[in-house]
Amino acid sequence: MTCVAALARVVVLSAALFAGTVAAQSTPKVRDIGAAPSSILYIGNSFYYYNNSLHNHVGGIASSMPAPLRLRSASVTISGSGLDWHDVEAQFRPNAVGSYTFDANNNIVFNDPKRKLFDVTIMMDCSQCPIHPQLKKVFFEYAKKHSDAVRKHDAKPVFFMSWAYADKPEMTRQLAEAYTQAGNDNDALVIPVGLAFARSIAAKPGLNLYAADKRHPSLAGTYLAAATVYASLFNKSPLGATYTAGLDEATVTHLQNVAWEAAREYYGR
Repeated sequence: MTCVAALARVVVLSAALFAGTVAAQSTPKVRDIGAAPSSILYIGNSFYYYNNSLHNHVGGIASSMPAPLRLRSASVTISGSGLDWHDVEAQFRPNAVGSYTFDANNNIVFNDPKRKLFDVTIMMDCSQCPIHPQLKKVFFEYAKKHSDAVRKHDAKPVFFMSWAYADKPEMTRQLAEAYTQAGNDNDALVIPVGLAFARSIAAKPGLNLYAADKRHPSLAGTYLAAATVYASLFNKSPLGATYTAGLDEATVTHLQNVAWEAAREYYGR
């Protein structure tokens, strides 16, 4: 077998493995966030902040739709962190996160301290913590603790289902199960980013969604995650967004389609 043929076989097998994990999951109890949020707090790790941060790409998509929406967002990340590393309650304290923002001209604008701080908090555990033998119990413990803290401040908890490592496609099903269970346990929406990754790889295995470490997202991976966040929170297709993050038109259209189809299938919409 030639090297080219061997590589092609690996790609096909990898795509098949990813595709085979997509349907193996529990059914989410919460399928809609309700009223569209205008402010979002992201709690997570480096999977968020790669490629100029996930929240910026979600905002780019939302603001470039035919009916544009300007989101106010903040991202609190710790490299390598699990949910247990974060003090989510502290992010809602007065005169701290969200006390000021930057306008289009990079001027600091001080926000009304009496306003509601965030509508939604999107939380992600470390990339393998929800399925790690020694850490999965901690994941469920802090999923509940942080969901309670978020609700205490009149915001809605949401979980960000992360993706499998490029060389461990079996993680897709495992992570989907863990996050869906956490969402169901806490009456929280789960954003099926991991399932969107698997769907894209099955449909277009030549499009690389990963950085060189096979863990973190490439720019295309971050864009897919952002499009899936948009599709899940707003129950709208991201198709039509003119924001591309510098990716070519064909790639953007593919990622927007995949995000919408992954959300529709997961929620049964």
